[in-house]
Amino acid sequence: MNSINVQKRDLSVKAKKMRHLGLVPGNVFGKSLPGSISIQMDKKSAQKLVRQNREGSKVSLNIDGQVFPTQFKEKTLNTLNNEILHVSFQVLTADEKVNSIIHILLVNDEKFGTLLEKMTTKIPYASMPKDMIDTITIDVDKLKSGDILTVKDVPELMNDKIDLQINEDEIILRINERKHHGNMIPEE
Repeated sequence: MNSINVQKRDLSVKAKKMRHLGLVPGNVFGKSLPGSISIQMDKKSAQKLVRQNREGSKVSLNIDGQVFPTQFKEKTLNTLNNEILHVSFQVLTADEKVNSIIHILLVNDEKFGTLLEKMTTKIPYASMPKDMIDTITIDVDKLKSGDILTVKDVPELMNDKIDLQINEDEIILRINERKHHGNMIPEE
C-alpha cells in the first residue's frame, strides 16, 4: 500500500489560492471518524497519487503524524489543463465492508485493433478491506474473433470474498467478427 504525507488544511486559505501555492485540497471521510477531515497535499504528491493509483486503490495516509489506511475514492480534474482540483479518501475499517471498483486492464489488445469492443472496464463491488482488488489484468491474446468475455468468465470476480454489484452476465469485452468486403462490380 502506497503511503502519502498530507497535512490538515488551513481553512482560512481559499482552494484557488492553495492551488496557486502548489497545494491540492482534499478530504478524508469514514464512519470511524467523528467528522470529515479537510486536508492539503503538495501538487507533486497529488500528481504521483493520480499517476500511480486508480480510484479504489488502497493508500496509507499520514495526516500530521497520524496514519490512516484509506481507499483513494475520487479525484476532480480541470478538463482543460488536467490540473488536479480535489482528491477524496475513505478511511478503511478492518471489520467493515467497503464499496469499491475493480479496474479491468487489457494486455495484447492491439492484436484486434478496432475489432475489440470494451464494454465494461470498471467492476463495482463490496468487500472487507483485506480482500479488496485494485485491478485485474486480462490477456486477450488467446481470444479469437467472435469471442465475448463476461464478468462470470473472470475467475477473480467469482470470488466469494467479494460481493459484485454488477450482473454476472455483463459483457466486459467483445471481439467483433471481421467483415470482408469484396470488390463489387456495378450492374449495367
